[in-house]
Amino acid sequence: MSLIRADPEEMEKTKMEKRVFLIVLDSFGIGAEPDAAAFGDEGTNTLGAIAKHPNFNCPNLQKLGLFNIDGVTAGEKTAAPTGSFARLQEQSMGKDTTIGHWEIAGVVSPKPLPTFPEGFPAELIHEFEEKTGHKVLCNKPYSGTQVLKDYGEQAMKENALIVYTSADSVFQVAANEELVPVHELYRYCEIAREMLKGEYGVGRVIARPFLGRTADTFYRTTNRHDLSLKPPRATMLDLLKNAGKDVIAVGKIFDIFDGEGVTEKIKTTGNTNGIAFTKALQTRDFEGLAFVNLVDFDMLYGHRRDVAGYAAAAAEFNDWLPQFMAKMRPEDILMVTADHGCDPRYTKTTDHTREHVPFLVYGSEIKPGVNLHTRYSFATIADTVCKALDVDYCADGCGVYDEICK
Repeated sequence: MSLIRADPEEMEKTKMEKRVFLIVLDSFGIGAEPDAAAFGDEGTNTLGAIAKHPNFNCPNLQKLGLFNIDGVTAGEKTAAPTGSFARLQEQSMGKDTTIGHWEIAGVVSPKPLPTFPEGFPAELIHEFEEKTGHKVLCNKPYSGTQVLKDYGEQAMKENALIVYTSADSVFQVAANEELVPVHELYRYCEIAREMLKGEYGVGRVIARPFLGRTADTFYRTTNRHDLSLKPPRATMLDLLKNAGKDVIAVGKIFDIFDGEGVTEKIKTTGNTNGIAFTKALQTRDFEGLAFVNLVDFDMLYGHRRDVAGYAAAAAEFNDWLPQFMAKMRPEDILMVTADHGCDPRYTKTTDHTREHVPFLVYGSEIKPGVNLHTRYSFATIADTVCKALDVDYCADGCGVYDEICK
């Protein structure tokens, strides 16, 4: 009988291809944090808001342990969760996308990013008008859909830009694509990003292109583009990249980190497109992290206070999970979390809400049913990801990999 000698290089390649798929359900909060009242969000609960709706049917998230998480009262606990699970509490002083993702990646922000509840200073707006050659309308906190209804027609008549903000640290610029081409709007946002530094250093400048001819027909297109501040120091993305790992950014992850630490970016148009790209990544050989943001939860349903739509989006993700989990390789790890809340039932504002987020972990090397209780930093994720990929990282949080690895 002849012996077949294994190729050491192939063996090493197989051994090395360890992959973490970290999926952020943007704004999928699971209940108010202890300091929520200080943010005006006492009693908010994104999961609680959608779980009672008929569109919410999430047995696969239930199996992973979503309803077994400490403090979650929506849904029924399962006797034998297939994943490990925790409730994460944010340390950073904020409730926005930038700060939330930075903390997920290991960087806590002890000071909030600047916000402008009265609008941006007149001198700054004047400078922006001079540099872009366009008049500015609005300049106050506003709902992204309502601002189009109230200012869209005027903006088209006057060839003006609509500038608005929110409770988050954002400078948003809306323009009709038929009058201001998308590449021009992006250039204007780059001008704003250069201007907004120091005391005016907002977390994100966001291009908000729209189409339509009248207040009743205006709609935002998928050509949104975020220009973020760079993180104040190295994140897990930088350390993974420096260690020779792949860091694949799916959705708005590249924008949130201004490209820092990313080796490949994949632009998406929404949740359905995002999960399709994530599933396609399973067929590729890479070693490292696929960092995915599914934005529709927040952008289409949370801010618009659409309970039915949010519940349906959760069900869509839930229905996709078994397809993904069935194709996971032996060393693959799936992590599901969020970056903040955006309770669609909370009508005092249309802004994000200060909430705990879930942390669900699944894979053949992950112990099932481990209740990690409450961990006091989103940075728990960064340390867990790095340890899973054998990369040293001292994040602003203590990881749980050693507690859940078989």
